[in-house]
Amino acid sequence: MREQIIFNNLILGWFILAAVIFILLFFFTAPYGRHSRNNWGPTVENKTGWLVMEAPAPLIFAFFFLLGHNTVTVAVIVLLIMWEAHYIHRAFIYPFSLRGQTRQMPMVVVALAFVFNIMNGYLNGRYIFTLSEGYTNDWLVDARFIAGLVLFIAGFVINRRADLALRKLREPSESDYKIPYGGMYRWISCPNYLGEILTWTGWAVATWSLPGLAFAVWTIANLVPRAKAHHSWYHEHFASYPPERKALVPLLW
Repeated sequence: MREQIIFNNLILGWFILAAVIFILLFFFTAPYGRHSRNNWGPTVENKTGWLVMEAPAPLIFAFFFLLGHNTVTVAVIVLLIMWEAHYIHRAFIYPFSLRGQTRQMPMVVVALAFVFNIMNGYLNGRYIFTLSEGYTNDWLVDARFIAGLVLFIAGFVINRRADLALRKLREPSESDYKIPYGGMYRWISCPNYLGEILTWTGWAVATWSLPGLAFAVWTIANLVPRAKAHHSWYHEHFASYPPERKALVPLLW
């Protein structure tokens, strides 16, 4: 009971902090990637940074699965696979697929993302495997699970295809940014971000949980301002950037 009270308070604080971060990120763009700046203290090589900051998510989620009190059902296994499919790729595959010359990432960004993934992994993993009422196999045919799974898979595919398109823009020795074309880049500047938003919105629906919703809210809070910054950056750096493209949502924004 004590953990449940602490857990509920953490969820409430997590939602409030996401709202604060959402507002702040419209004024301060996180200094990594194309938005890197030299005044954010010590840095680490970007591949190492990605590995360190993303690794807690799959590891902690798996840890709570192993320690979970709820019955392990097919539905629970499917949720485990969904989470791990994204994060094993993000932590242990994606960093080593990056092309171009080595870039640096501020350690403060790595540290903040590291803490976020610990908290997010705890909230989602602890809830699903212990604190929830459990997910029976009947959940597999529930409309919420089916709709969430469809959204998750759609977002997963969009995200991967967008990342692959960006990777193909560079040869291993190149470091310059280029205008991406094809796929959803025909309509928006950041289909990778749209894919990730759909992925975790799908997760929130498929789990039908406050931790899942909090993750979706955090994803939106982080990526909507960054998509706006990316879109503006493209227009500032490329006179030939397609004017019909929107930032994140085709035809709308």
